[in-house]
Amino acid sequence: MSAGRRLIRRGPGLRVRLTLLATGLVAAVSGLLLWLGWMLAGNVVAAVPRLPPGSRVRVAGAEVPAENLGAALRSAARDQVLTIGGIAFVAVVAAAAVLAWTVTGRVLRPLQEVTGSARRLSAESLDERIELTGPRDEVAELADTFDAMLDRLQAAFDSQRRFVANASHELRTPLSVLRTELDVTLSDPDADAAELRRMATVVREATTRAERLVEALLLLARTEGAELATREPVDLDEVVTRAWNGVRDEAAARSLQLTRTAGRSLVQGDPALLERVAGNLLENAVRHNVDGGWVEVSTGEGTLRVASSGPVIDADQVDALFDPFRRAGIQRTARTGAGLGLSIVRAAVTAHEGHLHASPVNTGGLAITVSFPPRQ
Repeated sequence: MSAGRRLIRRGPGLRVRLTLLATGLVAAVSGLLLWLGWMLAGNVVAAVPRLPPGSRVRVAGAEVPAENLGAALRSAARDQVLTIGGIAFVAVVAAAAVLAWTVTGRVLRPLQEVTGSARRLSAESLDERIELTGPRDEVAELADTFDAMLDRLQAAFDSQRRFVANASHELRTPLSVLRTELDVTLSDPDADAAELRRMATVVREATTRAERLVEALLLLARTEGAELATREPVDLDEVVTRAWNGVRDEAAARSLQLTRTAGRSLVQGDPALLERVAGNLLENAVRHNVDGGWVEVSTGEGTLRVASSGPVIDADQVDALFDPFRRAGIQRTARTGAGLGLSIVRAAVTAHEGHLHASPVNTGGLAITVSFPPRQ
């Protein structure tokens, strides 16, 4: 359904329908009771004793033959029941309608509050809550569920705002570099081939960084909340080997010492995503390390653990490292990495229905353990 299209619903509202239903039930029961009273009055009066034939009895100021006494009494009793019962019937039905209208209004008032809150909601007013007080009933559960949904929506909107703001900031940096270099070069009438080559080198680096950032953003968008397109047996030890080959030269340039512990590590999942998990963890361990530091990698029983030396990280800051564009120990404007590596790791592990645990190393650095469900 499009944003501007609204469903057209016809018929009375829920309050009117509940009132009509309650009134109809009371009217039916009252009518049945009136009919039973009418029948009972006639049957009781019909059982009067028989008088001798030919005698006459005065009833309501008039003489009635004895043989007609029972019929006259039965007719008078039934008329009396219909007259008084009819008045009572109308009064009961009217009272039932008023009572049903009042009670349903009180019962449905919380639902009207939920509806009113939903109508007032927008991206700028997600902080509103119903906070319904009163007995713990179905309406209260609905209101609490609605409040919980608003909490999740607000968290999602806040995360989206931060993500868009951070992505805009990150993309603005290489674009600013491109524009500055082009403006400087174009404004220099004496620019020679060497200057043009220098400008081309800077432009290529900026475009490469922007390309990496866009690719990481697309991967993160495809991974978050998505179902795995491929599920097949994957050996985590082999995945780690390929990932380490990608960062070996950088690790050697910084004199990092690698320690590996391999074990039985077959899991079920997407090979490309699992390789990205291992690659991002190792890239994070190498790039945010210290010269001459260490990296420890171990696999076994569906788990992968990557620990490394590095700057000291506060325990209360560990969870924030998995937010987009967050880096530990370096500025946001650093030229290496897009700040999305650990965010992609978390999204990929979640897509595999796995678990991720990170903790700081006492001497400085970070240890991350990911575990995957057992193979089916």
